[in-house]
Amino acid sequence: MAADKLPLISVRNLQKSFGVTKVLRGVNFTVSAGQIHALLGGNGAGKSTMIRIITGGIRKDDGEISLSSQRDTEPKIAVVHQELALLADLSVAENIAIVHAASARSFVHARKQAEIGYKALSLIDPHLANTALHRRAADLSMHEGQIVEIARALSTGADVIMLDEPTANLTAGETERLFAVLRRLVTETNIGIVFVSHRMKEIRQLCDVCTIIRDGMTVIDAAPLESLTDVEIVHHMGQPDARNEIPARRKIDHADVGLVLKGPECAVPVLKGQILGLAGAPAGPSQVIALLNGTARSSTWVLEAEGWPERPMSPRQAVELGIGYVSGDRRSKGVLAQLPIIDNVLASRRVREGRVFVRRSERAECLDLVQALKLKAGSILDLPSTLSGGNQQKLLIARWLGMSLRLVVFEEPTRGVDIGTKRDIYELIRRMADAGTIVIWWSTENVELLELCDEILAFDTDGQAKGLLQSSQFNEDALADLTGMAA
Repeated sequence: MAADKLPLISVRNLQKSFGVTKVLRGVNFTVSAGQIHALLGGNGAGKSTMIRIITGGIRKDDGEISLSSQRDTEPKIAVVHQELALLADLSVAENIAIVHAASARSFVHARKQAEIGYKALSLIDPHLANTALHRRAADLSMHEGQIVEIARALSTGADVIMLDEPTANLTAGETERLFAVLRRLVTETNIGIVFVSHRMKEIRQLCDVCTIIRDGMTVIDAAPLESLTDVEIVHHMGQPDARNEIPARRKIDHADVGLVLKGPECAVPVLKGQILGLAGAPAGPSQVIALLNGTARSSTWVLEAEGWPERPMSPRQAVELGIGYVSGDRRSKGVLAQLPIIDNVLASRRVREGRVFVRRSERAECLDLVQALKLKAGSILDLPSTLSGGNQQKLLIARWLGMSLRLVVFEEPTRGVDIGTKRDIYELIRRMADAGTIVIWWSTENVELLELCDEILAFDTDGQAKGLLQSSQFNEDALADLTGMAA
């Protein structure tokens, strides 16, 4: 760390336990002015716990934390969490302006709210700034909500902005605009930025230094990124070699057509055991996903499959038909936060079988599924909040393992998970496909789609299907041309 860099956050020997589980066992962390700082570590390493302690969300057990400001004010930290924290019944403008109220009882005039919201959103997404200021946050997509959260943080004038997986739901263009804004803020205002991500390419593009946490302890503190190779970073994180991250594509043994997806001027036959990727901005893939999971109220897409209607009329009917769905939005569309792990794992079975009462055998069933997924949990009676983000994502996949499914839909299933967890998820999806289940996979990471899928249906930024790529046609340039998005 350069001598002229003012430490804005200094953490020494931070410790925290939840019951008998020691989450932080001696964390050191230094964030300096004028730097973009990558905070790295596998799922469950302790990154989110440390952030919550620094920002006052939970109490530390031991250790020292000091905060500084470059202004004659109290130090201010703004955080964008991995899971969205918008107030559903307030408008976009109100959600952004609420952090500018003088107190919890005060308010910002509607015209001022609009000014603040428009200015903040325009930095990242001018179209959203012009169209969404007065929409309820509840009516936003996960993708749009992420942009609003980032805009709110950028508008605060904080000394430090902490971004936890901020690009997970952004397009390549939005990510580029966000990075440009962050670099400009650091240059012009000398703030500190903490960037949490599992995407090494983005870390290299944006960050100056990195801290690596492993098993609740700091193994690298504020080291220049240029001094570490990707292999060294992965090794310090205790993760598998990234070069072995994605298994090789296998040939499909099942030649039967399982269903046909029919859209405007487009019909896509999907074979049993096939992994069909959906590529592009959310507008297109979300239509297909809503059709399949039973949430589409009207759709230009229909499906054709033996014994199925053109469109499931509800999520319950979709499950009864043998359609599974794993949402990338763990918080609002996935994890049942108030129910223990065992109820989360067995929820789909109970819905499909129409069961109300719990069977005695369910405990053993749940333990088998937890072990198969390598899910790190203290007890299956614990709440999902005790799990890391990656293990919560595994929880959603566990619901469908061992069930007789004709089709399963994955919506950004590796969002915000580390390399090791990604590899586990890839193996599980391969296993489902090898058993003859059709897999529909939407990802904004083109590399995932190109490596894992058998065919890719590409959509442009307006949501129109532009082409179906066969495996022999796979390359990043072809996919970028069809989607209008960088790889």
